[in-house]
Amino acid sequence: MDDVDSSTRRWEDLDTDILVKIFQLLDLFELTSGIAHVCSAWRVACCDPLLWKKLDLSMLRSNFIKIPLEPFVYVDQRSDKKLTRLLKISLNLSKQSILTLIFHFNLYVSDDQLTYTAERCPQLKRLVLPAWNRIKRTGMCKAIRCWKELESLTMPSIANPPYFLEEIATHCKNFRELKIMGPCDMFFASTLATFVPQLRVLSIRCTALYRDALILILDGLEHLEVLNISHCILIEGPPGPPSQYKKVIKKIDPIIRQKASRLREFITCMEDLCIMCQRTRTDEGIVRWYKYEEWFWKEDEVKALAL
Repeated sequence: MDDVDSSTRRWEDLDTDILVKIFQLLDLFELTSGIAHVCSAWRVACCDPLLWKKLDLSMLRSNFIKIPLEPFVYVDQRSDKKLTRLLKISLNLSKQSILTLIFHFNLYVSDDQLTYTAERCPQLKRLVLPAWNRIKRTGMCKAIRCWKELESLTMPSIANPPYFLEEIATHCKNFRELKIMGPCDMFFASTLATFVPQLRVLSIRCTALYRDALILILDGLEHLEVLNISHCILIEGPPGPPSQYKKVIKKIDPIIRQKASRLREFITCMEDLCIMCQRTRTDEGIVRWYKYEEWFWKEDEVKALAL
């Protein structure tokens, strides 16, 4: 028996590279389930940067109910604890090597959870933000100041975008890609032109987009190379519900085409038979992502912004 034991290779004696390849087959929940505590060799493998280039929380949603007062949602305590535990284990194992961070749009992160995460992801290059409800201005600003390497952002609609984009302009000098999951009016377009004129890629899809705002974007973002406005309701007239729209534009007019001709890619879709276009119209320009397939909100015609 002793001879057999001495010739048998133990798991902890496996080469670290092999362990890392095995651990790459695990999902996030399996990777954070405690395997790093098996032995020192397994912990070293669990901390390998190859496992932590991306922290994808897009499968995790909060258990919540809507309430009439701010923050307009109440998140179940067990749901909050589950997220906090997952963040602490993941961020401890990652050793500041996370480059991409993805939140589900129905994951209601708190100020403390966001700033805790930001402080431990100083090399972050791509961020897909969650719902804003529980994140205060101070918490968001503190987080942005940690992400000096940020290049790409997917963000939900926000009532007061100037402070947020000003923080990005001040602290994220390499910022160049933006996806907006919400309406884009003149105020938002003006904010983009003022604070992030260096944008090279912009996606505004499945939403209400005002013609004047689109023209301001094309004129104001001089470095823009790729613009995606697929499945948008293009509106000519003042903001308001559909009954107050002056005109819903069915086709891209020559003026917009001419201004967009300088772009490397101008991606559009305004087809009656397109399911995504139909959904945008049904939801009156503010898509209720939760009503549709789980993958729907992750889609984008710009490959770099799809999840």
